Amino acid sequence: MEQTLAIIKPDAVRRNLTGEILAMIQNKGLKIVGLKMISLTKKQAEGFYQVHKDKPFFDSLTDFMSSGPIVVAVLEGENAIERYRNLMGATNPENAEPGTIRKKYALDIEQNSVHGSDSPENAKIEIAYFFNQQELVG
Repeated sequence: MEQTLAIIKPDAVRRNLTGEILAMIQNKGLKIVGLKMISLTKKQAEGFYQVHKDKPFFDSLTDFMSSGPIVVAVLEGENAIERYRNLMGATNPENAEPGTIRKKYALDIEQNSVHGSDSPENAKIEIAYFFNQQELVG
């Protein structure tokens, strides 16, 4: 079974969309094995998005991700990474397919409601950033 990290970003939490997004995830057959709501400091957001530190959007992204509570979840299932990425839709909601989370809920390319791991290697790193093994249930 593959695991992936899912984040419901501040824009979606602020608009009270957490339950609807989690329902979409579960309706696609992905199992939630870890779940919590947290608030990131700017420093924690910078640590999580370290891979983007040289990109022009890094500062605004980390400001946004530390602007309010987020919900982090570990999803599990066959091909969980690909399945969740397909459900999220394109980063830019204008390019996202109908029926995807971003097409339905994203406000713009930055406030695009959700994040998901892009590879098995990054999933392991991202999950470990937010969860210890005792917080994950099988």
